[in-house]
Amino acid sequence: MTKPATVRPASAVPAKVVGAGKATTMQVLVGPEQGETTFALRRFSMEAGGGMPLHTNLVEHQQYVLRGRAHIRIGDKVHEVKPDDTLFIPAGAPHSYDVLEAPFEFICVVPSTEDKVTVLEDC
Repeated sequence: MTKPATVRPASAVPAKVVGAGKATTMQVLVGPEQGETTFALRRFSMEAGGGMPLHTNLVEHQQYVLRGRAHIRIGDKVHEVKPDDTLFIPAGAPHSYDVLEAPFEFICVVPSTEDKVTVLEDC
């Protein structure tokens, strides 16, 4: 059975603490709750001192920075990102986040397939 279309303010979606990160929360804005979607649309928020340790995922990440600044390591290269920057992180690529200017927020689109996060280094 197909679920009906969903329209709601992002502020109505509860944020969950990301256990592997520091001062990091995530909202699943569109995902399994809406039915069998092809992608999940997520918003991450990181406060001062926040970030995510070096880790890998089984799925690719497509990201759009909304506000703040951060160093994002992808593989061996570190990028300083700011609002309006876009990122593509291939499946399996080691990556990490370190907040430079909080709050750091970005949209992250991932395939709605099974994912596994493997932490390679602590924050």
